[in-house]
Amino acid sequence: MKLFVTLLLLAPISALSQTIDTAHELLWEISGNGIQTSYLFGTMHTNDRRVYNLSDSTYVALDQAEIIACEVDIFSAFEDLGPLTETIDLNYDKYGNPFTSSSRASKRVYGDEDGMPQPLDAYFQQFSSNAGKLFEPLESIESQINVVKDFSLTPYWKGIHLDALMYDEVILLNKYIAGDISVLDEMMKNSMSGFPGLYEAMIVDRNKTMSHKLDSLMHIKSVFCAIGAGHLAGSRGVIKCLEHKGYHVRKVLASYSEDSDISRSVRSYRSTIYENDSIRFGAVFPGQQQEVHRLFDGDDLLLRLIYRDLGQGNTYEVEVYLRKDDLPLDQLAKMHIPSPRESTIEKIVLEDTLDAYQGIGHSYTDGTHWVRVMASGEKFLVIKASGGNKFMNSPRPFRFFDAVWLD
Repeated sequence: MKLFVTLLLLAPISALSQTIDTAHELLWEISGNGIQTSYLFGTMHTNDRRVYNLSDSTYVALDQAEIIACEVDIFSAFEDLGPLTETIDLNYDKYGNPFTSSSRASKRVYGDEDGMPQPLDAYFQQFSSNAGKLFEPLESIESQINVVKDFSLTPYWKGIHLDALMYDEVILLNKYIAGDISVLDEMMKNSMSGFPGLYEAMIVDRNKTMSHKLDSLMHIKSVFCAIGAGHLAGSRGVIKCLEHKGYHVRKVLASYSEDSDISRSVRSYRSTIYENDSIRFGAVFPGQQQEVHRLFDGDDLLLRLIYRDLGQGNTYEVEVYLRKDDLPLDQLAKMHIPSPRESTIEKIVLEDTLDAYQGIGHSYTDGTHWVRVMASGEKFLVIKASGGNKFMNSPRPFRFFDAVWLD
């Protein structure tokens, strides 16, 4: 268990009154060599709300950067993983309405429902797409997998940053929040000492690779680079690598305001709009959705879009179908809402006067999820939302449903 937990670490100014945290060494300014000012930020792969206590300077750096760089394309790393580590069991009242007697936060492989929707590194990547900024990974997923294979660490590979071993999560989190990047580096060395060559392969070699890619990016545009905090410090850390290349790297003091225009601006990028003019439908997703299906000959499914909250484990999905057989909407709903026997499928009228049906669906492949079916002309939509105890008993699935439209 200690091995898995330590993997978390290397995963990946307002005029208002401020407080200064002189020990919070997570944001570094990079200048010199003819580049625009860029920034390096140390992350931790967790959705714990405490790591989201970002300084004013961090919000400024995010806002000003033209490129957001992370270790890997985090969402691609997670795309084949199931969102939840446990089954959600709902009960039903005498009217077929679902409920649960538990308010417990459901667990996710990389977080739980009491945390933020995304791990911190995934949040930065999500922000880049929502804000229309360029995103660049510093490494490939394949390169990380190769390190895992070389050192027979495959059982610990979970699609996240594989940079540390054998420390308690609470200790790591406290050191990270305090910004003790030098201590984190020593912890990494000690934890990997039982695997000869692992620290060089997992940390030192990758530091060189990431520094080289970051060097190239900074000569193109200004960069906000977010990598695991365990990569920053030490004589062979990324900070030293950049200094050896001739850059000036300066720690930025962490200042905090109660609120500021710049922090509100950055936090406002909470969604992205998908529009398809040929199919004539659109949807608002929390972040950049993945297109996982296109029309093939003889296939009624035109398009399937999916988006996952990697921290809380929520999934949002839209399927667009051709309506070939003129089946009435209630029959389409029964076909696409695999409702448990105790549940009911409800007919509703949307604001644009379209009829729709919605209810709880449950299948072996999708688990338990809310589903809405709506149709217009020759097309119909199947919209799904699923998550843990708190999500399934909240208005969030229906807010997503209401943000999907079909002309």
